[in-house]
Amino acid sequence: MKDNGWLQRLQDELAQAWTVTVKDMKAYYLRPGMIMFGFLMPFFMFFSFSVKREMAAAQGVARLLALTTFFTAAAAGPFIIPLERRLGTYDRLLAAPMSLLTLLLGKTAVGAFFAIGVSALALVVGVGIFGASVAQPWLLVAGILLGSFSFSALGLIFGSIPTRNPGDVQMPSTLLRWGLLFISGVFVPLAEMGAIARAVAYVSPLTYAQDLMNHAVLGGGLLSPWLNLGVLLVSGVLFLVPSVKMHQRSRRLGY
Repeated sequence: MKDNGWLQRLQDELAQAWTVTVKDMKAYYLRPGMIMFGFLMPFFMFFSFSVKREMAAAQGVARLLALTTFFTAAAAGPFIIPLERRLGTYDRLLAAPMSLLTLLLGKTAVGAFFAIGVSALALVVGVGIFGASVAQPWLLVAGILLGSFSFSALGLIFGSIPTRNPGDVQMPSTLLRWGLLFISGVFVPLAEMGAIARAVAYVSPLTYAQDLMNHAVLGGGLLSPWLNLGVLLVSGVLFLVPSVKMHQRSRRLGY
């Protein structure tokens, strides 16, 4: 009976997290902020970088997939949570009979599913129109899933900042993402970096997502694919820790 009670509690928490996810997907996916920062920005950045460059279709797809999982997944938390605080709907979620971690997991899934959908669209365009091929499909699926959840959890940290104005969160969130982008081996491959630049690149989780996409699409990368998967998994879990702490502080401050 005790084991059944634990299992029932887990099922209830997962059902509550899924309810939060579905509600946000219906309410926010078509908002201008999500479309601009989550959908259009990675494509604009990719095309502005790749124009007039001699880049094979598969190499372009690998870079575009890393960009979409990173920017799209991390855009949800900084936009949705401050907006809900301003509208007053977030207080009702915090008062609901579910744990804070369950709520945050539901919010994380919102950005992750958005990134998975946009990445799938980019993959269809790359394969169907530009003729790119995928060397290891299973690795591509694992990379998109883990990368999306990890980067969504990263965005959740900024969404946990005690504010009711999405603009206060978008600025530091965008600055961090731009900084990580330019040190992560997306535009300059790891193999072409100097020793110091490569050491800095290893700090960014985007580096491991890009290397994983290289393995999946191109058939080879600089790092072990298992290392890339492990770093994305661990970083996603670790990103939830400051989100929980900052949410607890925000509640004490009345947000």
